[in-house]
Amino acid sequence: MNSEDWLADTQASYDTVAVTYTDQVRDLLDETPYERAVLELFAGLVTTAGGGPVADVGCGPGRITAYLHGLGMNAFGIDLSPAMIEIARREHSGLRFEVGSMTDLDLADASLAGLVAWYSLIHVPDDEISSVLTHFRRVLRPGGPLLLGFHVGDESRLKTEGYGGHPMKVYVHLRQPDQLAAWLNDAGFRVEAQMTLTSAESPLGGILFARRQPDTQEGPGSEKS
Repeated sequence: MNSEDWLADTQASYDTVAVTYTDQVRDLLDETPYERAVLELFAGLVTTAGGGPVADVGCGPGRITAYLHGLGMNAFGIDLSPAMIEIARREHSGLRFEVGSMTDLDLADASLAGLVAWYSLIHVPDDEISSVLTHFRRVLRPGGPLLLGFHVGDESRLKTEGYGGHPMKVYVHLRQPDQLAAWLNDAGFRVEAQMTLTSAESPLGGILFARRQPDTQEGPGSEKS
C-alpha cells in the first residue's frame, strides 16, 4: 500500500466517524488520571525549556489540544480529517486547528517548543514511520520535547467498523515501546522515559517522552562519538 492509499483511507474513515468518535472520547480524560499526569508533565517540560507553540498532531476533535491549552500551553491542533477539524473548531472555539498530514507538516523548521502525537501514529505503516519522525524532528526546536501515546502489541489489524458501527478502512498498528524508541533514536531524538499503562484510553497503552537532539557540529579535528 502506498502513502496515498492509506492516507486517503484514514481521512475518509475518520470523516465518516467524526461525530460518533467525538461523542465517545469527549470526556475520556476525566477517566484517565495517569494520562492527565503525563500531559501535565509534558506541559511542565515545555515551560521549563522556555515555552512556545505546541502542536497536537493527529488532534482529532481537539480534546488533547484543549487540555494542553488549559495547562497554559500555546497549543494548536493538526489533523488529516476535515470533519474532525470542523468539530474541533466548533467545540473549542478560539483555538487554532488546521487540516494537515503528519507525513508532510506545513510548519517552519524549529518552530515548535513541543509536539504531541497522542495515539495518532497507530495508522502509520512501519515503512512510513521514519519519514514522519523526521518531520517531527524538523519542526521541533533542539531540545524540544516529544510525547507519543500508542497501543502496545505486536500485530497490525484491519479495522472495518467502528464508533457507532460506521464503516472504516484503516490498519491499526500495535507496537512495542522498544521498537518506537529505536526509531526515535534513529531519527535524531533522545528517549528519556517510557512506560505502559492500562486505562479507558487503551487496553495496553504506551507512553514515550523524547527530545530532539541538536544537529551534530563537526569541525576540523572533531571526532565522532
